[in-house]
Amino acid sequence: MSTANANREHAPVETMKAAGFSFTRRAWADAAPARVYGLVSDVSAIHRWSPNATDVAFDQDGGPRVGAWFSGRNHRDGRQWTTRSQITRADPGTAFAFVVGGADDGIVRWSWTFRPQGRGTLVQQSWQLLRLDPVLGTTRSDLEALRDYMADSAETTLASLAQWIAEERHPGSKSGAHSLT
Repeated sequence: MSTANANREHAPVETMKAAGFSFTRRAWADAAPARVYGLVSDVSAIHRWSPNATDVAFDQDGGPRVGAWFSGRNHRDGRQWTTRSQITRADPGTAFAFVVGGADDGIVRWSWTFRPQGRGTLVQQSWQLLRLDPVLGTTRSDLEALRDYMADSAETTLASLAQWIAEERHPGSKSGAHSLT
């Protein structure tokens, strides 16, 4: 490895830009966009599909609408923490998004889009780092590892969601989960 690459990988957070840390993953699900949207926007159900999120719930009187808040427990590498997130987009059957930390000063945006494709839905899940924070890592290498870990998590979530829908529609079925990364 060249000295330039080594310096780049271990560059301090202060010298980097958040925009370079993002990804999008896709999968096809055997349900109409409105149904898939309904499942994803019910944040309390995410534990069914996500390998990292549990105990997610809207605040009292909350729900899948712009401005609503929810909390959830996350885990990674033996550590657990609670996050607060605010919904920034809620277009039934079309798109759903939230920002961890809130719309005004959030750290990460998660978003989904739902497009009809054949008899089902093309589900697209995206992750975008909005600002750098040492809690996420202190070097480029740390942030790349986080992004890659979250991309793997999103792939697992999408595949599990599609499989769950397929089994709901056709009990005993193992079809319906098609990753389109």
